[in-house]
Amino acid sequence: MLISGSLLFVIILSLIFNFINGMRDASNIVATVISSRAFSPRMALSMTAIAEFCGPFLFGVTVAKTIGNDIVTSELISLNTLSASLISAIVWNLVTWFFGIPSSSSHALIGGLIGSAFASSGMDAINLAGLWKVLLALFAFPLAGFLIGFLLLKLIYFLAQNASPNINNFFKRSQLLTSIALALGHGTNDAQKPIGIITLSLMIGGVLTEFSVPFWVIFASALTMALGASLGGWRLIRTLGGKFYKIRPVHSFATQLTSGFAILAASVLGLPISTSQVVSSAIVGVGASERVSKVRWSVAGDILTAWLITIPVSALVSAGIYSLFVVVGVRF
Repeated sequence: MLISGSLLFVIILSLIFNFINGMRDASNIVATVISSRAFSPRMALSMTAIAEFCGPFLFGVTVAKTIGNDIVTSELISLNTLSASLISAIVWNLVTWFFGIPSSSSHALIGGLIGSAFASSGMDAINLAGLWKVLLALFAFPLAGFLIGFLLLKLIYFLAQNASPNINNFFKRSQLLTSIALALGHGTNDAQKPIGIITLSLMIGGVLTEFSVPFWVIFASALTMALGASLGGWRLIRTLGGKFYKIRPVHSFATQLTSGFAILAASVLGLPISTSQVVSSAIVGVGASERVSKVRWSVAGDILTAWLITIPVSALVSAGIYSLFVVVGVRF
């Protein structure tokens, strides 16, 4: 298999995006575990990294196929198109990470693909049916996370109404399983996004004749995701773990159970969703279930704003980067 320098550049960008995504989104998985004092930060991040590495191997590559096949038309885009979209997503992820804003890496990547594909070949390069399916999933699953989290805490309180305070020990210990399930879901869903991009680039570069994911692509993506997760995103851990409300073990248990179920379900269905959106929405839903005034809604509003602007901003930045490539005469 001969890989050109241009193709290698796109692969490296994809893995950098994946590493940053793992570093950022590890905070979504461990924030409530750490805030509820169920596990130490280092133990929580280590468990998360191992589970995220295993995720792509256990649940297939249906999300990767959606990213690689359903959003843009491979015949009408180039490696320049993919490079511009990845650079845009990486820049947005770094900016929001620096300021501790839990925006969506998935939104940034989707927006980047849309912007650079439109700049390169117009609307013909965008598969509208596939794009609408992805956008619907991106916005529907956070709502589902809020509602499920809201109802789940109500159910837990009903079932535990006569329990002694020792039930908190159950909620603490159970987070071992819920955090692993959530990490597996994240590794399954998010690691597949660069898998889809790399496989698409291999098709564009002439290495593959059809969308068939090589084992080394899965391994490289799983490894970089796990390495990023092992470092964690401490700014985002503080935002998610403490700024909404004071999180107790029961809140963390309900949030992780909700998020893990939603993300794994989306992964099995081949739908790329935002882990940060689902987890944040579940946190808010669980808190609102106990008491609406418990949630600091101003923080939730700031996060919602970041979610809403990510796709259009990353699309504009990506289109600008691609146009700059054309003007300067850069070809990857």
